[in-house]
Amino acid sequence: MDTTKGRNIGKNLWVFPDGELPPPGDYPIKGHESLIMLNVNSVPVEVELSFFFSDREPKKGIKAKIYGERVLCIRLDNPDQLQGFEVPREEQYSIVVKSSLPIVAQYGRLDTRNQPMAFYTTPGYWQ
Repeated sequence: MDTTKGRNIGKNLWVFPDGELPPPGDYPIKGHESLIMLNVNSVPVEVELSFFFSDREPKKGIKAKIYGERVLCIRLDNPDQLQGFEVPREEQYSIVVKSSLPIVAQYGRLDTRNQPMAFYTTPGYWQ
């Protein structure tokens, strides 16, 4: 396993159970969610995203690559970053991230429905 300076940083499985893409809103900064992943390994890491819903079949097998010693931020309101998959707005969903080597991941949401805006990030469950 490739590590940085002998340290194993991150995990291969991340789960974010509370997704709900907010409406974009009318403010200069549009409401959105992001999945942020850090690869501290010196080699690229392949990741696979799966989306789970309460009332439909999951969407599995969305691939991404995080180059060595880089961060990748995927805007969940941008289908171009999700191989054309459109995350539905204002519907609850969960994300499972599997990676070929350990990474660190977090989820962020900017909700502009009420002013002042609400922004938060959270690490997911990891294993």
